[in-house]
Amino acid sequence: MEQNLKPELHSPAQLAFAGDAVYEMLVRTYIVKNFDYNVNIMHKEAIKFVKAASQAKFVKILDSILTEEERKIVKRGRNAKITSAPKNQEMIDYRYATGFECLFGHLYLRNESERISFLFDEILKIVYSD
Repeated sequence: MEQNLKPELHSPAQLAFAGDAVYEMLVRTYIVKNFDYNVNIMHKEAIKFVKAASQAKFVKILDSILTEEERKIVKRGRNAKITSAPKNQEMIDYRYATGFECLFGHLYLRNESERISFLFDEILKIVYSD
């Protein structure tokens, strides 16, 4: 089976699919390493990171430190055809969240772990500054 090593050739849905998993692992790893809570409380902590409204907020705040290429990836994801959004989510937040997940998928598929770590550290600052 031939591998596609060019993330820019993947669809926004594919990038978001990968990015969602990468980001979820970052969040869960951070929470498990830093909080001695029961699973229900850890889940509530994770919600701060993973709900569409939060991801939309993060990507907007991070925009000033994204590269031009990263902004294009976010825009591709944001503008991708989305047929449905989860209940209780604004469609615009869901679109930005898809762009956010595309960014993480793109960076992961390009093996840019340092950039992923940097952006996640910036997200931690946003979450815990409130």
